[in-house]
Amino acid sequence: MPGSVHALCGGNGAGKSTFLSIVMGIQERDAGTIRLEGREVRFASPREALAAGISIIEQELSPIPAMTVAENIFLGREPLRAFGRVDFAHMNRAAQELLDRLGFAIPPDRMMMDLTVAQVQLVEIAKALSHEARVIIMDEPTSALGEHEADQLFAAVARLRAEGKGIIYVSHRLSEIFRIADSYTVFRDGAHVGSGAMADLTREGLIQMIVGRPLAEEFVKANRPGGEVTLAVEGLSRARLLRDVSFAAHRGEILALYGLMGAGRTEILEAVFGLADDVTGGTVRLHGAPVRIRSPREAIARGLALVTEDRKGSGLVLSQSVRANIAMAGLEGLSLGPAMSVRREKEAARRMIEMFGIRTASDQLDVSGLSGGNQQKVVLGKWFLTEPRILLLDEPTRGVDVGAKREIYRIMSDFAAGGGTVVMVSSEIEEVLGMADRVVVIRDGRVAGEVGRAEATAEALVHLAA
Repeated sequence: MPGSVHALCGGNGAGKSTFLSIVMGIQERDAGTIRLEGREVRFASPREALAAGISIIEQELSPIPAMTVAENIFLGREPLRAFGRVDFAHMNRAAQELLDRLGFAIPPDRMMMDLTVAQVQLVEIAKALSHEARVIIMDEPTSALGEHEADQLFAAVARLRAEGKGIIYVSHRLSEIFRIADSYTVFRDGAHVGSGAMADLTREGLIQMIVGRPLAEEFVKANRPGGEVTLAVEGLSRARLLRDVSFAAHRGEILALYGLMGAGRTEILEAVFGLADDVTGGTVRLHGAPVRIRSPREAIARGLALVTEDRKGSGLVLSQSVRANIAMAGLEGLSLGPAMSVRREKEAARRMIEMFGIRTASDQLDVSGLSGGNQQKVVLGKWFLTEPRILLLDEPTRGVDVGAKREIYRIMSDFAAGGGTVVMVSSEIEEVLGMADRVVVIRDGRVAGEVGRAEATAEALVHLAA
């Protein structure tokens, strides 16, 4: 409806993205009708959908890395001067006005390749809203955003609602749905399960509709922190990114690093894992001994594993099979001399598929064909094959449904309960409060404070982070 937000809910693989791609003219439908303001429409391409007044913020980010923010926003619609030349000054001004109106502090002349995943997400949002559409589809728009940036998006949604726009909102974050949506529709296994007003729905009722059964407890936590410090970071600094960061993580503990977008959380994990060449100071200790990790190979050899926040960009090779992706980080252990042992590779893939409950028709299926939750389990399987002792998780449940989240929480809890150490970066306060034994809050590249599980509240974390 005009001036309203309609939540489209469902687990990974429920059919939400397929449905939206049909609406946008990306895929052809087999049956059924689509009406826009009472008139039946059939779009053969996204261009036709945009021209009719429907725009989409897609779940899978698709920026042009070697172009600027302004060029990405107005791609294919650049303002022109005489002889068909692009009017860059006018384009930059228009982009700046749009970004200012949305409250996004991103320079329009910045190259996309220099932005964080969260900043790219904000640019994609600005690009969709620049079309001045009457119907705006938002597919997981906050999946890469922290609390502060998500609040900026919600403020933009409120303005769009006041302007009479109709918004279809897809999110796995149930708290967001109850915060901004007026009505809902639930899909499960490619079918319509139910629709109604959000005011008539409870959180437990929505979860049951999504997963098809009651979910007794969303967070799974059975670990107990021990006394031994397994990972200690002392005075870690990176040029313009981190300053004098210190914290310690214990055996059996789930330690969370919390902060706003750009606070430096991901940069800490990169430095610990040997992915940073701009470290200017500090010491990393593993089990009490100082170490200097210069590469991921050295990190893996010392028992570390890193699940990155962008599983499609840096966690998986989408064009390769489930089996190949699982084997990727543990090739040395699966080889016989200089050659890969196919038998060992198959057995390793089978064990990880069973261990993590990865839903795939075959280990030879391209990993691009899996749902987001199953792709994340493949990433976890890849790293567990290396038998890590310290697990670094950067937004481990980004873009996965409530059922898959619970399974990932179980994996984290079991790993810590078995004597491992988990260091988790998360933008979801509920996730941090539900799973962390301690929270180290990062602000502007520094440690702003540390909060124990008993004292941790949403208000306390936001106060320290902001």
